[in-house]
Amino acid sequence: MESAAGQEQGPPRRRFVLVHGVCHGAWCWYKVATILRSASHRIDALDMAACGARPGRADEVGSFEEYSRPLLDALAALPPGERAVLVGHSYGGQSLALAMQAFPDRVAVAVFASAAMPAVGKPMKFVSEQFAQERGPGFFKDCVIETVGDDPRRPCKTFLLGPEYMAERLYQLSPPEDLTLAAMLVRPSRQFVDDGTMNGEEVLTAEGYGAVNRVYIVAEEDAFWSPEFQRRMASWNPGTEVRGLEGADHMPMFSKPRELADLLVEIANKYI
Repeated sequence: MESAAGQEQGPPRRRFVLVHGVCHGAWCWYKVATILRSASHRIDALDMAACGARPGRADEVGSFEEYSRPLLDALAALPPGERAVLVGHSYGGQSLALAMQAFPDRVAVAVFASAAMPAVGKPMKFVSEQFAQERGPGFFKDCVIETVGDDPRRPCKTFLLGPEYMAERLYQLSPPEDLTLAAMLVRPSRQFVDDGTMNGEEVLTAEGYGAVNRVYIVAEEDAFWSPEFQRRMASWNPGTEVRGLEGADHMPMFSKPRELADLLVEIANKYI
């Protein structure tokens, strides 16, 4: 039904761009994407380079910017005047930051769901450096770090989540079938240790990254990084709205999909 002005009545339709974390892919959003699409929202669930169903190997991804290129291209392709709701999970928060810096006028709000949130004026690797001080020895359990590639002059390190680690630190409150799915689908991700974008102090500016509305969703039962560390990341960026999600492990799209989807819609309606 349309109004006299020719506009469709009913709840507004938003565009959500969903970005996965390390070793995962667009597939991890299948529950949240289904809920949002059923409410007529537009969903772009993306595979970063050499992730999910996207072809290629992790060692073929030359830089963090190249890794994040699918997100950067998605924002560049938005129709004139349209702004998206970016949602990043875990390591995907780093890609969100790069996209916010490049296209601040195309992002209505960036939502960090238990995600890495770097700080303006600091290298993006600042997050991992701070987190390294939080975890003890043996933290990564059966995860696998390998040196791969054909060029011995440029060694490439990749990281693959282990099933024991996933069960205990990421998916401990998620349905067992989702852990089984993840164990079948995770792929190695490149570690961008010496990447210029990750190491540069002037990559994230107040005029770019810092100018975008930001919301941090704290997974309150996260066994990867603590709720306290999540709130500390948010505190590095004054003006960030912080919302808690009770009963959520590190994978809130699996442990609390309905609650996460409802919260994303609430946030979108506030900022658009």
